[in-house]
Formats: sequence, C-alpha cells, structure tokens
Amino acid sequence: YAMLLSLIFLIVLVAAVVGFVFRHEIKTNFESNLNLALRDYNVTADRHSEAVDTIQRTLHCCGVQNYSDWERTEYFTERGIPRSCCKSQDDCSEEDLKDLSKAKLKVFVDGCFFLVTSTMESKMSVVAGISFGIACFQLVGIILACCLSQYITNNQYEMV
Repeated sequence: YAMLLSLIFLIVLVAAVVGFVFRHEIKTNFESNLNLALRDYNVTADRHSEAVDTIQRTLHCCGVQNYSDWERTEYFTERGIPRSCCKSQDDCSEEDLKDLSKAKLKVFVDGCFFLVTSTMESKMSVVAGISFGIACFQLVGIILACCLSQYITNNQYEMV
C-alpha cells in the first residue's frame, strides 16, 4: 500500500514540475490552438467552435488578441463576428457584426487569450494549495503504512 501511494505521489509531483517548467510552452500551444479554432470556426456542432463560444460568453471576450482577429477568418466574410461575442444578444444584428466599426460598440473588445491565461494564473494558487493538501495526506498515509508494516513484522501473529 505504501508503495502504491508513493508511486501516485511521484506521478503527481512529476506532473506538477513538468507543468511548472513548461508553462510557457503550454501558453504558446493554447494561443496557437485558439487561433486554429477561430480559423476553422463554423456554426455546425463542432466541439472546437462550441469551446470558442463558451470561452467568449463566459469570460466576456472576443477573438484571440481582440475582436478584430475575426476579420481574418472565413466565418467573418460569410456572417461577421459570432454572436457569442455580443455584449447583449438582443442588441446585436447581423449587419452590425459584419462591420468592425459598428461591432466595436456591440461586442466585447478584449481578446480571450490574455483573459484565459490570467484566469488560469490567478487560480493556480488554489490548485497548488489543494494539491499540496492532497500530497500531505498521501505522505501521512505512506508513513502510517510503513509503520504498520514494521509493526506487523516485529510482532508476528501467533497461530491459534
């Protein structure tokens, strides 16, 4: 049991160290994947498009760096900026979303990349605290399992 807990503890520790060391690569990959999701955005039930819509609605953002990122997409030439960027769904017409100057007043202008990364970084302390607490419980479990094993070997059970 102590060995199993030690293995799990080491896996979690390695994952945390790798995540910390490669955090800049994670950001870069996230930005490139978000750019790809914008480029391939469509209104079908594509999970990447749904993810973009969810991020934009939840964080009140639009595009990667800002709302004008949509201008370089195929979706923009057909339909304009997606409705998930609108500040108010009632006040967004398709004509407004096709014109960037009008859309600036009706959509969120901040990009999603900065908001997502800053949200992740602000929540990292909570994640680190929870992870540290779990690691402490694992270490206590490892120590108690070793003590129990030592006790069992020192005091052999008597046959009845």
